[in-house]
Parts: sequence; C-alpha cells; structure tokens
Amino acid sequence: MCHVLNEAVASLPTTDRRSLLSMVGLGAVGAVAGSALRTPAAAAAPTSARRRPKARTRVVLLGTAGGPAVLDGGRHGVSTAIVFEDKVYVVDLGIGAFGRLQQSGLAPDTGLGSALSRVRGIFFTHLHSDHTVDWPTTYAIGSMNIVGRSGGPVQVFGPGARDTLTRVFPPTRPAPGLVSPDEPMPGISSMTGHLRNAFAQDFNDRLRDSNFPDPDTLFEVHDIDHSAVWSIDPEGVPPRLEAPIDVWKDGEVTVTATLVDHHPTAPAYGYRFDTPDGSVVVSGDTCVSQNLIDLARGADVLVHEVIDPEFVERLVASLPSETAGPVRKHLLESHTTIEQVGRDVAEQAGVGTLVLSHLVPADNPSSRWRQARRGFSGELVVGEDLDVIPIGTTTS
Repeated sequence: MCHVLNEAVASLPTTDRRSLLSMVGLGAVGAVAGSALRTPAAAAAPTSARRRPKARTRVVLLGTAGGPAVLDGGRHGVSTAIVFEDKVYVVDLGIGAFGRLQQSGLAPDTGLGSALSRVRGIFFTHLHSDHTVDWPTTYAIGSMNIVGRSGGPVQVFGPGARDTLTRVFPPTRPAPGLVSPDEPMPGISSMTGHLRNAFAQDFNDRLRDSNFPDPDTLFEVHDIDHSAVWSIDPEGVPPRLEAPIDVWKDGEVTVTATLVDHHPTAPAYGYRFDTPDGSVVVSGDTCVSQNLIDLARGADVLVHEVIDPEFVERLVASLPSETAGPVRKHLLESHTTIEQVGRDVAEQAGVGTLVLSHLVPADNPSSRWRQARRGFSGELVVGEDLDVIPIGTTTS
C-alpha cells in the first residue's frame, strides 16, 4: 500500500500511534501500511513452491503482501512470476522477492547461485517502493547468481521519467520540499543508473579482482514509451486506450501492457502475457480500471491487487481529522476493494481465475478475502506466497 499510511501515522503523537498499531494488530510504527503479520498457515511457508502442478505455463506467486511496511517471514512483498517452459518472467520485485525467487524452484538445481539463470524479463508496474525495493538487490548481486545461464541479458521494462510532479493533496496544503530536485521523478532507466553509481565500489572491486560480469551486461533496461497515447498531468488519471501497448515478444511469449489508474502515481501499468497455453494478466496497483478490464478480456488468470475497506475505516478512525479524509480518499480511490475486484473487474473481463495478491492488510483472514467471490462466476484463489497456478493442460 502507498507510503501515505506511514506518513499519516508518523504525524500522530507517540501514544496515539501505539494505540493505532495495537488496534490494527501491528507491532511497530514502520509496519503500518499492509503489514504482513501472518496467519499460522502462511507463517509456515516452505522453502520451495507450495503446489507444483506440472504445466508448461504457470503463475508462481513469489510475494503477496501489499505495502512498504517491514514484513515478517510469512508473506513477502508483491512479486509474480509467469513461467513458460523454462523461461521466467517476473512482475515487480517487492520486499524479499529475490529470496522467494530462489525458493520457488524456478532456478536450475546447481547448488550454486542460480536464482536468475532462467529469468528472461523483469517488468515493473510502477515505481512505488513496495514494488521495486528488491530491484537494487537483484541488480547488485545478479552477476553472482546466474550459474548455468545461457542466452542474452535479462530484459527489464518499466515506467519512464515523468516530466510533471504529482499534485499536492489537499490542494490547500503547502507543497513540501522536493527530494532530488534536479531529478524528482526518474524512470526505471534513470533509477538503475543511480544504482550503478551507488554500488560502484562493489562493482569495480569484483570486475577488477574476480572478473565478474558488469551488471550492465546482464540487464538491459527499457523505459516503456506511452508518449503516443498520454501526456501525464499532475492528477495522473490515464485516458482510455483503444489498444494495448506492445512491450516485448520473446519467442512464443507476447507481452503487452495498458495504463492503469493509480492516481496520482503515473504512469502505472498492468501487463498481459500470452503463451501457446493461455494468458495471464497482472494488474499492478489500480482502482477499477476499464483499461485493465480491456487488457484482461478472456484471460485465463488475472492476478489483481485488493484492499479491505474495513481496514481503511479502522485506520482512518484513529487519525487526526485533517489527515483522515485525505488518507481515506487516496486508499479507496486508487486501489480496488474486496467488493469491487470480482464483480466489477474479473467478471466484466470474463476471466477464468481471479487470483488475489498485493493483499492489504496482509494479515486478514482468508474468509474475508473470499468475499470477493460475490458477483464473480469464475474460480477465486486467495494468493499465498509460492502458490502455483497452472495454465492449460497439466500432467501428474
């Protein structure tokens, strides 16, 4: 969930913060937004994929918790792998995603560093920290975790730089000072360039002393170009698209994208992966989005974010009045609720299976999430880390 929760709670007096954290079941100030305090079942997650049906195309949920909070070992930050044969495509890299990739069984069993050996592409839906924080990990140590890899570099796609600032809300509030005023809204390519500078000592040591590959030979980073369809304004609400955005074709796997509505954050993307066995769509963070519904039309699996409005109400009830209204507006207007996700998104798109991920709050009982079944005629899966969802024909 967005950084606004942590900011709101940080504004409370210490005693009020402790009361709020106790009420919503969180253990520390840093664990407010979408904390992953676990249910017993999730806390016992194994070190390899929990269910591994044999299917040529499958979805592996690497992490299912939403938000930038510090997580425990039960649910890790949001990350989803789409697999075709031995090719792995990863959407987002939330907290702990690199470790989950290693645990997933998607790498060759070399007994050495091989987590990235079969990864063909990495796709970022947007640049909020809870979707990107393991990109520095992946970029920095990737060259040491490719034993057995063949083929070219990992293709990395994500939002480009934005030339407008997000609006200030409420508009009567003075604009805060800018972080990095010379480049306040970088895209994935620029962000990666900054990582290269930040880790320069490590990279140069390993290049000179051990002849490890330069990370820029392992990752090829691309800003997705949406300039033909949208000039972003401060509100960040995307237009309706007439067609999806072509991203990449990797042999028999075709990747397209659309602009989803996570205003004022923009651009934000949802991705579709089409293989000979079927199709998978990953929503990213969004409210109910007609663009996303269009992209997901007839898909076999839709992996979609979800927020519990009851949690939002519990949260805002403990915030000062000047904070409660804006927080409530943001969370409910830029995310998709339990009541909406099945009825208003998955059913309208005619998808076969709806998989709930980016769960906020992450410690909700499964029974609460299963209420998303109302108004949806397909199969509902409440995602757990390392779940495997097969696409097409499976074998025993």
